[in-house]
Amino acid sequence: MLRHFPKAGVVYEHRTRDYFIAGFTFFCVAVCLISDASATLEKQNALGVCGWVFLVGLLLGENHEVRIQVLIAVIFATIGEHFASPFMGGYTYRFENVPAYVPPGHGMVYLTAVALARSGFFQYFARQIAAFVVVVCGLWSVWGVSGLPEQGDSVGALLYCVFLGYLFKGRSPMVYLAAFFITTWLELIGTAMGTWVWAPIDPVLSLPQGNPPSGVAAWYCLVDAVAMMGAPPVLRAIKACFGYAFLSKSLPEACQSTESE
Repeated sequence: MLRHFPKAGVVYEHRTRDYFIAGFTFFCVAVCLISDASATLEKQNALGVCGWVFLVGLLLGENHEVRIQVLIAVIFATIGEHFASPFMGGYTYRFENVPAYVPPGHGMVYLTAVALARSGFFQYFARQIAAFVVVVCGLWSVWGVSGLPEQGDSVGALLYCVFLGYLFKGRSPMVYLAAFFITTWLELIGTAMGTWVWAPIDPVLSLPQGNPPSGVAAWYCLVDAVAMMGAPPVLRAIKACFGYAFLSKSLPEACQSTESE
């Protein structure tokens, strides 16, 4: 079950860059979502501009595969946002739109998952972190279907099971573990501030869902999986079409946790 986890007892390299990316994104997410809670549409658009500037800056130090992964994550997540929110009504933003900061935000969130996944801390304490996430998210899911909260969360419990599948069956469990932390952080802040609200009844499953659902990280794991699966064929296509030899460079060992599913 843990065959794709890092080897236990190995001392892994700590790179300052990985922790900077994570810390910077956690900070930006909080500032952005708190600011947007009372922002005008113009200020919301300005936050979007800042998001693109920050994302491009963070990507300057990454290799080509990670950059392509981020690009795929942004495209796929943005399409998903328009489908799930304005079209399906699974959740609704303040202006009933998809805020301008959401696309670059998804890029920063994905990059943070990659950075944490390859960090020395996550690599060394992989099993302990996994146990913590499974227990905490599991208790959250049980609470959601216990009848105690005013708004039930059957969808969250289902998504939790999906998340476990990603974690223990996927080839990049560290990315999914890291995604849990950054996505839970942004969901709790965003819903608490009223930046967006999840529909009490899921429009597809017709089941109650929390605000946010307990297993919401599973949706972000889907974005991560698509990004990691999509990058290699895109890179091969670019190389075949344009003959860019530098695109064939291998990822360093520290980035192996981001290999495609």
